[in-house]
Amino acid sequence: MPKVSHKGATMPQSPIRKLVPFAEAAKKNGVEVIHLNIGQPDIKTPKVALDAVRNNTLEVLEYSRSEGSEEYRQKLAGYYAKNDIHVNAHDIIITTGGSEALAFTMGSIMDTDDEIIVPEPFYANYNGFATAAGVKVVPVTSYIDSNFALPPIEEFEKRITPKTKAILICNPGNPTGYLYTKEEIKKLAAIVKRHDLFLVADEVYREFAYDGRQHYSILQEEGLEQHAIIVDSVSKRYSMCGARIGCLVTRNQEIIKTALKFAQARLSPPTFAQMASEAALETPQSYFDDVKEEYTQRRNLLVAELEKIEGVRIGNPQGAFYCIAELPIDDADHFAQWLLEDFRFEGETVMVAPAAGFYATEGLGKNQIRIAYVLDRESLKRAVNILKEALKSYTHSEAI
Repeated sequence: MPKVSHKGATMPQSPIRKLVPFAEAAKKNGVEVIHLNIGQPDIKTPKVALDAVRNNTLEVLEYSRSEGSEEYRQKLAGYYAKNDIHVNAHDIIITTGGSEALAFTMGSIMDTDDEIIVPEPFYANYNGFATAAGVKVVPVTSYIDSNFALPPIEEFEKRITPKTKAILICNPGNPTGYLYTKEEIKKLAAIVKRHDLFLVADEVYREFAYDGRQHYSILQEEGLEQHAIIVDSVSKRYSMCGARIGCLVTRNQEIIKTALKFAQARLSPPTFAQMASEAALETPQSYFDDVKEEYTQRRNLLVAELEKIEGVRIGNPQGAFYCIAELPIDDADHFAQWLLEDFRFEGETVMVAPAAGFYATEGLGKNQIRIAYVLDRESLKRAVNILKEALKSYTHSEAI
């Protein structure tokens, strides 16, 4: 019998979606499942974006340009300028989601067996993109004790080898909610310049910075013109996850030329979704102000309620809409499956994402979960109460 590829066999399963069959089985049995496992916002998509698709007058749904429409990229450059990121349309390639932007980036800057340094825990699919590209992820561990702050630069230095090509960060972070400071970005800038590396930043949560903090982009840092690459997306910013529109942004024209080859190979990004994304740029600032306030209140409630549970430790998010919670258990994978298969509280249960899949170092995150606070406050409070009751029952059953 023919065999699947080694890449396919070693491709990691999503820790966010691998429990879906158990959740679906629970729902079929009449159980209400509260989803804390996936970053699908419940915030309404801006009407202006939806109307752009509803009211279009296209008679032929043509290919767009491989790099995305000129008009959208020009308007996107205007969006970045408002955020003190000064780029031109020719510095941008529109992609099918931020995922494709990261895949294009890895394909453009790395060869098989090259290495990329990533602070962990990190967005789980980075492992998948690296596996697909034949690239080795070299983790630098951040810890809940320091709220997942940037590890010491010395730890990065220790891991740099002749095969190291880049450092990858997510800012603000998924799954931790950590927001890198300007000083931390400057430290990373210094090390990539010193070792002639690329600095790749996944900045899809740029708008979600709390408590008066400001997001500082790697493209705001001078001297990184040839080193800095941004991966971005409309998914979270405008609650448009299904649009699948992202972009790769860099002033390094050699990368743009190379990434465009990958873009041409997949022909073009989706036309309707580009229309919606272009229109979304007209979304007023009040939309983001309201969304940020709502997420701040959700975060505050979630952290306060989790802190009431004996034995639970929480990283306090400064951005995005995730947190890592450390539970008084040994195996979060088993616990998450048990929640869906065996536990009910007043006809409900919760679905969480075990955090081990967000680490590259074997054994880390085994007693942690990622929670996405993308639900209304009443649902969040109910979910944490269910989690509290579940932990009581689970630890008792473990003792037996």
